[in-house]
Amino acid sequence: MTDSTTSAPAAHDRPSALVLDVDGTLLDTNYLHVIAWWEAFRDAGQEVSGFDIHRAIGRGSGDLVKTLIGREDDGIVEGHARNWEPLRKQCIPFHGVPELIRTCFERGMKVVYCTSGSPEDVEDFREKIGCDDVVEAVVNSADVDNSKPEPDIVRAALDAVGVEADRAVMLGDTVFDVRAAHAAGVTCIGLVCGGISEQELEEAGADAVYGNVSELLQELDDSPVAPLLSR
Repeated sequence: MTDSTTSAPAAHDRPSALVLDVDGTLLDTNYLHVIAWWEAFRDAGQEVSGFDIHRAIGRGSGDLVKTLIGREDDGIVEGHARNWEPLRKQCIPFHGVPELIRTCFERGMKVVYCTSGSPEDVEDFREKIGCDDVVEAVVNSADVDNSKPEPDIVRAALDAVGVEADRAVMLGDTVFDVRAAHAAGVTCIGLVCGGISEQELEEAGADAVYGNVSELLQELDDSPVAPLLSR
């Protein structure tokens, strides 16, 4: 029998989280990834268009290759990694990224990175963003069995910061981010800065769509993040 003197905690008393995809959402990486993949496929004797590669960005590497050529190929994955190494040095954060992260932290949210990128990418990008003092956790593809659009990595991110799905918002730039978030029961904001259109993100189920992080920051108090902010 339930004790009538107790009740569930109010929503604002429960922790909230901002779950952040990294590639294409926080940093301008997607088109450089396309180049690295295109060269890897070409070197393996596979003709795959840049258009098709771009639309598969956001999947884990092995899943991306299997999606595009119908089978796994570790050689192509390794080729991408080699091609990507020098290109990664050119990647920079989008405008407003550190400001958004710090604003959400200062207004009571836990911040967690949730990325399909390699550990090497994550280390480099964390340094470039420069917000490790306020980012509570980092989850990447090495921490889960299944990549996006499966929800595993989003659930792992929530577990890492001890936040329930209904108290989190995820930012992502691909339909795979949106699908993974919703499969985990998390609201998802889509950003078109990764090259996927507003229409496609909305059709995938994005709860709101903005051009980039800077635009979201300007409209933060009217966005789906607003109910999770403590002040």
